[in-house]
Amino acid sequence: MDITTDSIKQLREMTGGVSVMQCKKALEEAGGDLQKAVVILKKHSAASAEKKADRSLAAGAIGSYTHEGSIGAMVLLSCETDFVAKNPEFVALAREIAMQVAATNPSYTSSDEVPDEAKTSAIAVFEKEVADKPKEMQEKIMEGKLQSYFRDQVLLDQAFIKDETKTIKDLLNEATQKFGERVLVTRFTRLSAR
Repeated sequence: MDITTDSIKQLREMTGGVSVMQCKKALEEAGGDLQKAVVILKKHSAASAEKKADRSLAAGAIGSYTHEGSIGAMVLLSCETDFVAKNPEFVALAREIAMQVAATNPSYTSSDEVPDEAKTSAIAVFEKEVADKPKEMQEKIMEGKLQSYFRDQVLLDQAFIKDETKTIKDLLNEATQKFGERVLVTRFTRLSAR
């Protein structure tokens, strides 16, 4: 299938502005199918983020959001260089994530931060629920229940409030692919007057 500039432009809009060359390569790999190209780009963004996971973060932007003067949130979105940190799209992403924090009030940035005591307490509750299930299924069911329970409490695992098909981790992976640098939520805080 012939790859047109219109199809490249459409794919860029669908993926939040991934580079023209990456869109073209994805469309070629997908035989011109836009939906397959989106999947290919998502796969590449996760791989790209994984490759850059060891890079040091020396810059960033603070995104803030307040809702009617009663709820506020601040997020430190880190990257590798000032060049990216000053990019308006990067600053906008920091604000979007601050809005997410204000709306959802997560307790942890990643699942690695969930304390063992919280996991142990949740396991104690869910053990009763899986006790009557077949032995070979109990572990898998327990894992699913724990993931579901902690999903809303872990920022990176939450569905993005403006697009439920993406998680915050997906947004960071896309940003890593888009900017060519490691992007990470380093800290966040939420305040409420209620």
